[in-house]
Amino acid sequence: MSAWIDGMLLSGSDSEISLNVGEPISCALLREEVAQRQVVLESLGLKAGGSVALRLPPSLAYVANLLAAWRIGAQVSLLDHRLTAYEVDRALERLDPQVVVSAQGTIPGGLRAFYQVTDVAEAREGSPAATAHAVVQLSSGSTGPSKVIARTAQSLIEEIERYTKIDGVPKPGERVVLLASVVHVLGLVGGLLYCLHAGVELAIPERLTVDSILKLIAASDKPTSIIGVPFHIELLASVENPPALPQLKRMTTGGELVRAEVYQRFTDRYRVPLGNMYGMTEVGVIGTDLFGENRPSIMPAPGITVREDEGELLIAMPESPYIGLTDPTRWVDGWLRTKDAGTVSPQTGLVTVHGRLDSQVSVGGLKVDLTEVEHTLAALPGVQAAVVVYDGGIEAYAVVPDPDQAGEVEAALAQRLAAYKRPKVIHFVEQLPRTATGKLVRAQSVLKTAK
Repeated sequence: MSAWIDGMLLSGSDSEISLNVGEPISCALLREEVAQRQVVLESLGLKAGGSVALRLPPSLAYVANLLAAWRIGAQVSLLDHRLTAYEVDRALERLDPQVVVSAQGTIPGGLRAFYQVTDVAEAREGSPAATAHAVVQLSSGSTGPSKVIARTAQSLIEEIERYTKIDGVPKPGERVVLLASVVHVLGLVGGLLYCLHAGVELAIPERLTVDSILKLIAASDKPTSIIGVPFHIELLASVENPPALPQLKRMTTGGELVRAEVYQRFTDRYRVPLGNMYGMTEVGVIGTDLFGENRPSIMPAPGITVREDEGELLIAMPESPYIGLTDPTRWVDGWLRTKDAGTVSPQTGLVTVHGRLDSQVSVGGLKVDLTEVEHTLAALPGVQAAVVVYDGGIEAYAVVPDPDQAGEVEAALAQRLAAYKRPKVIHFVEQLPRTATGKLVRAQSVLKTAK
């Protein structure tokens, strides 16, 4: 396994800047950091075929330990640092790694995208890797319990090479400002691994604030692309008069489709394309529209086959990405069922994602798209965020800071949606729960605890 790490990810010239995480990190320095972690991990008995879990925030320590473990030939499980101790204990019971690498002391809170931490590796009485997969991740759990998803080194290599063939991706000598977490697939492969391979400088702001992000973009003359999720776009689009940023080329978003009014506000204010990317933890990038020309549709990425089956999108995959207990219907006969509603144009091949399949419900015999209801509610004046679910009837959870506007929101919604589409009740809450990747949680058991 070490050959692909050295040949694809750590092969830059000594002086080349590979990372900018509070300070520039050259390829030579990154190789030194990786070598130091490799010595530590091997001293704890980790070897090829072994297993290690990383519970580290986005940091140089995270990157160095990840690459070091892969150089050894070990399987790496990625645990988001924002998980509670209870969630971590449950994850370790499921994954049973031989080594756990954590951050020493208390991890600072706040809207941080990058951390300076001291990493501590500890051996435990775990088990060697039960499969030949290189990385194991837990799904976001935005609609229910998380799944254990595993990918081989070959799968990661193929995705990196897939990125190199997509029109509009950053080129050598350019720069990516990454807002998505490197613990999850968009930031991990589309950000970290692709940039290391392509010779693109990867810069991560210390804080996920507008000022911190804009200052980081302005700090270099290199052509710059931003990678993030809809939450980050809404954050940047909230600035009425952003500074001129001639080096900014585009922003690309993964995750849910950006609401039309937010899309327009962002492109009007920054005057760059807002591209769309569709992917899953199980397979990585599936399709893109980096120039924003086909919104809301995307073109399948090179090497990806997408088909439509009774309104559901299916992705061709040679083997199941799941390990452990899982739903046997998710991967059948070489096809991954995405649980996403969508269509594939027979004329152009363009794929249009209509939202989660479970967002299509029947009310009195009439079809209602909960995504449409949610976007309509979220677009109303005074509404900061909204989630719409179905539990025997349509219910909504909305963040409306001004309590005097609650009645106005309900009245405005009545003007925009037919009666059968409207929520039977709107729960006004102070904040909505999100997953570690910034997605709004739609599991009703969690939403009912929102206040």
